[in-house]
Amino acid sequence: MEFQKIIPAISSHKKLEEFLNSNLKYGLLMNFHLAQLDSIVKAMKAKGKKILVHSELIKGLASDEFGAIYLIQALNVDGIISSKSKVIEVCKKRLVIGIYRFFIKDTVSLEQSLDIGSRLKPDYVEILPAACHTLIPEIHEKLHARVLMGGLIRTEDEIRACFKSGAIAITTSNSKFWDFTE
Repeated sequence: MEFQKIIPAISSHKKLEEFLNSNLKYGLLMNFHLAQLDSIVKAMKAKGKKILVHSELIKGLASDEFGAIYLIQALNVDGIISSKSKVIEVCKKRLVIGIYRFFIKDTVSLEQSLDIGSRLKPDYVEILPAACHTLIPEIHEKLHARVLMGGLIRTEDEIRACFKSGAIAITTSNSKFWDFTE
């Protein structure tokens, strides 16, 4: 499975409509209420979209393995993004996309995330902020995972730099970048 180059991070009904009317296949849901997810997922599936959910950013959803099981079994989502290793383990067992997300704020956080990632062996990682794109080769070498970048992306040059450093995709809530092509 390969992602599209830009993955919209959708956190409002206005952005959802924009995504549903786009040619993009994958969308990342976040900041919605749990009670809204069923109808949102149905609307996305009706348009042939693939659903990724940031499990820690859904209001009312436990961001643990039981929340992940609910997303997979009850809502039939295509993937989950999480910083919780148990959630990624559930995704691997249930054969859905599991994206291990981590923030790099200093050397200690990088080393801790790489340590967890080396035990977890995720297929995909999402790294924030995207300004850390120069670390992609080191992360890829240690984790052998495909890398997505996100967070604080403000220009197309920053997107290009992420791809040049080895990212396979960019996650962004800024819809002006959703049609980025290179």
